[in-house]
Amino acid sequence: MSAAQLSALVRTGDPHTALRRFLALDAVVTGANALAYLALSGPLGRLSGVDSTLLLALGAFLAVYAAAVGLLASRARPAALPVRAVVEINLAWTAVSCLALVLWLTPSTAGAVWTVVQALTVAGFAVLQYLALKARQDTSD
Repeated sequence: MSAAQLSALVRTGDPHTALRRFLALDAVVTGANALAYLALSGPLGRLSGVDSTLLLALGAFLAVYAAAVGLLASRARPAALPVRAVVEINLAWTAVSCLALVLWLTPSTAGAVWTVVQALTVAGFAVLQYLALKARQDTSD
């Protein structure tokens, strides 16, 4: 994806704004997921076939992570190192989600579908954030 295509996706020519928007979208989606896990761990656990205690722990982690990503998104020019950390954490989340599905979780069909969908969503955030960071670095050369 070129810088122009990436910019068109977020309707801005400023790579700093694009990066901030992708970080902010990640924070909002992650925060919503965290709140759902925290507030509805019992019903979601029964629906997904995943232990509600695990969902509570994931919800707490995701709430902290969403706040950190949101704080990073609020910066006029997010530093490259923390953005790279977000990309790497998102990729790690994707990998662990897939491994958990194969190695130790035994979710319902809904839980398996949700695990794959959220892993792909998080991987998508990682790719968009990486490309936006790269576009920003390319324009500063």
